[in-house]
Amino acid sequence: MTVNKNALLRYQVLERCFRNTGRMYFWDDLLNECNDALMDFDPACGGIGRRQLFDDIRFMESEQGWSIELERIRYGKKVFYRYEDPSFSINNQPLNESEAAQIKSALQIFSRFSGTPQFSWVNEMIPMLETKFGLIERKNEVISFESNIDLKGLEYLTPLFNAIINERVLKIMYQDFKSENPYEIILHPYYLKQYNNRWFILGLNETLNLIYTLALDRIASVEETNEAYKSTDTDWKDYFYDMIGVTRTVGVEVREVVLKFLPEVAPYVITKPIHPTQINKNDTSGLEIKIKVIPNYELENVILSYGEKVVVVSPQDLRERIAERLRNASMQY
Repeated sequence: MTVNKNALLRYQVLERCFRNTGRMYFWDDLLNECNDALMDFDPACGGIGRRQLFDDIRFMESEQGWSIELERIRYGKKVFYRYEDPSFSINNQPLNESEAAQIKSALQIFSRFSGTPQFSWVNEMIPMLETKFGLIERKNEVISFESNIDLKGLEYLTPLFNAIINERVLKIMYQDFKSENPYEIILHPYYLKQYNNRWFILGLNETLNLIYTLALDRIASVEETNEAYKSTDTDWKDYFYDMIGVTRTVGVEVREVVLKFLPEVAPYVITKPIHPTQINKNDTSGLEIKIKVIPNYELENVILSYGEKVVVVSPQDLRERIAERLRNASMQY
């Protein structure tokens, strides 16, 4: 792998060092951090030398890069490096011409795999990226993606993403729907997830010592701290596999849920499964499906979205909760 192909990885490593106000990074520290990351990624790359390191820093400071404002602070006979503004991030900056060209090249490579089953996601990703990054030139839009431009909290998406990448502990002022005023949460952020057109951040709640889920539209403010970050080895794909949505109640186990749909909605439920574990049994009386999930509020909402066209067969406690919610809803009319 060439030096240029490793450039993005080196820039991200330098970015993490420049933003870390809890440690002084001298040029030899920066070099070691870059080479450690390079060797972890590609042991055969051989690393970089001092000259390449300073070329990388000059590029990051240039207009062709990200025009970073870098402090060189003398400490004894040595100098350490740090962003003038610790909240600055190259990940917040618009694309430059070089990055746009690289993305176009990457999309051309991706397009070669779009016909294979394991890369079916490419068919959706390519037009989305071309549209979002402005890589196609047309007067009128020709494709639309579901979004909510009025959704609160989207301004926190990039800072939260950067905090995960750079392993920064956050002080979040949060106001859930039941609280009159915002309250403080110290969060070690791990994962961002979008569900039902809303964004959520998952991380370790330091006070409660458990994984917490926060909706971005309920966040009042986000501030980085200098506390030591506690990492996780959680497999997030596995974490969410047994559930619908983002709510995972502690102590609730996976259960088999059986639902019976009327015949007119059967084709829709078959072509758009409620969950990957769905098993279908379709006949003239309707469609019976079985799924294995952790029952939660999002599952209830999915069931209720089908109104009178679905019945919960089991488990009994879920059946009773849905019946109660339907009765309460009918009392509103």
